[in-house]
Amino acid sequence: MRIGPLRVPAGEVALRPPRLLDGGAWSRIRLRDRRYLEQWEPVAPGTWEDRNAGLAWLPQWGTLRGLARRGASIPLVITVDGELAGQITVGGIVRGALRSGWVGYWVGTHVAGGGVATAAVAMLVDHCFGVGGLHRLEATVRPENAASLRVLQKLGFRQEGIFRRYLDVDGDWRDHQCLALTTEDAPGGLVERLLAEGRASLA
Repeated sequence: MRIGPLRVPAGEVALRPPRLLDGGAWSRIRLRDRRYLEQWEPVAPGTWEDRNAGLAWLPQWGTLRGLARRGASIPLVITVDGELAGQITVGGIVRGALRSGWVGYWVGTHVAGGGVATAAVAMLVDHCFGVGGLHRLEATVRPENAASLRVLQKLGFRQEGIFRRYLDVDGDWRDHQCLALTTEDAPGGLVERLLAEGRASLA
């Protein structure tokens, strides 16, 4: 499966499943951008270096594949001009009457601010609301993360509340804003909205 591409100021953005051979590029970005990423990501066992070393990719890749096969998650990598530039995931997928999941993403500093995250979220939302069969997606973001909030707000995610002391991030239990979107909020699709607003073009 490959989703996209869309052209934005940073380059040609596409989404695809993670590959075993992505480990080297993934690790280089994660280690280089520690200061940028660590302030937004939940605390996990081990040091940043251990968790993001090249050898750490193999078990993560295996876990992502297992969740995808069970239908609990849609894990993808973000590429810009064919090179890995980040990750985006829909997790916590529940079917039945709820048909919901959460979306999380990160991009490297070399493409931050170039429309990459916005294009990636738009393409994934359209996929989930289309062939993915979901009705609702939500995202939780620290109030201090202005860049991520802008991405979601530009795409029409609405704020639904504050989760107090929601996740252990960067040394403390942090409040997170909860934003959400349903199919009724994007009847024509988010990609079409980006194209109409001139924020992206078809590659």
